[in-house]
Amino acid sequence: MQYTIESRELTSEYTHRFPSQQEARRLTIEASDPGEAINLFIGQDDSELVSFTNPRPGQESIATVRKNDSVYLVRVYAA
Repeated sequence: MQYTIESRELTSEYTHRFPSQQEARRLTIEASDPGEAINLFIGQDDSELVSFTNPRPGQESIATVRKNDSVYLVRVYAA
């Protein structure tokens, strides 16, 4: 199954922009479930999973991910 991964920077020590001023980054990942999709994403992005919420099947999953000095909100949903 294909999942869309959408990440948006929440905080950064080096940027002084508000998160709403930044564009979300989107990509599609082939995975068996949202958990596998987020794990593939963090492996490819060389980042660290902070938290992951996977509600009922068919619902959007939400994660927070840390990379370097930034934290990202990551949405995972069926493509």
